[in-house]
Amino acid sequence: MNFLTLSDITLHFDLQQAAADKPILVFANSLGTDFRIWDGVRDRLGADYTTLCYDKRGHGLSSLGKPPYSMADHVADLTGLLDHLELTNVIICGLSVGGMIAQGVYASRPDLVRALILTDTGHKIGDADLWQSRIDAVLKDGLSVMTETVMERWFTKTFREPENPVYQGCCAMFERQDPRGYAGTCAAIRDTDFTEQAKAIMVPVLCLVGAEDRATSPTLVRELADLIPDAEFQSIEAAGHIPCLEQTEAFTTQLEAFIKGFMDQEGRLD
Repeated sequence: MNFLTLSDITLHFDLQQAAADKPILVFANSLGTDFRIWDGVRDRLGADYTTLCYDKRGHGLSSLGKPPYSMADHVADLTGLLDHLELTNVIICGLSVGGMIAQGVYASRPDLVRALILTDTGHKIGDADLWQSRIDAVLKDGLSVMTETVMERWFTKTFREPENPVYQGCCAMFERQDPRGYAGTCAAIRDTDFTEQAKAIMVPVLCLVGAEDRATSPTLVRELADLIPDAEFQSIEAAGHIPCLEQTEAFTTQLEAFIKGFMDQEGRLD
């Protein structure tokens, strides 16, 4: 296990290094999850990519810090980790709040970013009342009372079968997050609007969404793609909010096709 202390936070991360000439993929996970949601994708990518995963503050094995958080806190955590590891020219693949963190990294440190894969996310997600009501409920009653409702937003009905061990593992992963870290990150999402920042993104971008996502709908993700100059938009069938788990092979195929496409374009431009 690898840990790094940055200011008020200790981050848990995992770096799998490939050859120096291979692309660097950085994965930022969603609210209420840890970085194990990317395991299947990383296995399929193999040695063709250097990959970095980390648990954002208040999630997984990273420390709690001082919630509630701002999006700037999450962005500073990731940029601090990249600087520590001396990683630049990275492709950031962010899911849900991870996609917002990715947008924030580009806005604050475009020198670090080669491309963005913004998955099941938006320039703004929900409204203040929605997030405040969730914060209040989580801090009062914990996460387990929300499991069924959250899983209905995360996954399709087919995936949510009691016999599916991956689904059962996802329920356990969600319930074992720290409610204070979860609520703290809800506050960061509540207070974030990247509408103007999205218009200024000038690197290759893929906006990807599960076709049955009930948390960040395909309509929302399409709106984000329309804001970003020349962004691509793709959907994944039979997937909800976390397609990297529900349709791992299809997700990885889309990711690699996008990367190959813009890298081929870079070669032609040279």
